[in-house]
Amino acid sequence: MELITHLLTGILVQLACFIFFIFPLNIILTIIFGFLSHFLIDTLAKITYHTPEPHKEDKFWVAWHIITPVLAIILAIWVILIGKFWFFLLGTIAANAVDIWDWLILRPIQNPEAKFWGEKLYIHPTIDWIRDHLFGWLPNWNYKKKGIIPEIITIVSLWVSIFLMIPLLS
Repeated sequence: MELITHLLTGILVQLACFIFFIFPLNIILTIIFGFLSHFLIDTLAKITYHTPEPHKEDKFWVAWHIITPVLAIILAIWVILIGKFWFFLLGTIAANAVDIWDWLILRPIQNPEAKFWGEKLYIHPTIDWIRDHLFGWLPNWNYKKKGIIPEIITIVSLWVSIFLMIPLLS
């Protein structure tokens, strides 16, 4: 799924942990559940419009890949305006730790001309294994435009849940 889905999930995880658990459990569980949420979200990405390669010639693909980052920017502005940016940072980082590790740390140091020494350090192959073995029964809509519907439903559901849970934080 897209970045916005991981960000919203991280915020929701942190809200739940800080509402239902006391210090230091709330911090520890935010990190653990946030990290594990990435596995769940990415295994479910099979039912979303999530092509592994860019399709810059496809206007629908381009539009979707403009909308989702804009939603992430709107989310960032909103958490800044409500004064929770630094508070939600832990949950959002934990929920995106897999992508940070695989895409921002390992990929840039990978040498395409040589066998990469850290290939076994990638986390996404584990997610792929989980997707194939536990969620293989789900339809694969990665190339189907109707695959944005499950992601839109997920994004809206997460955002509404966050709105409903924020008052419980105080």
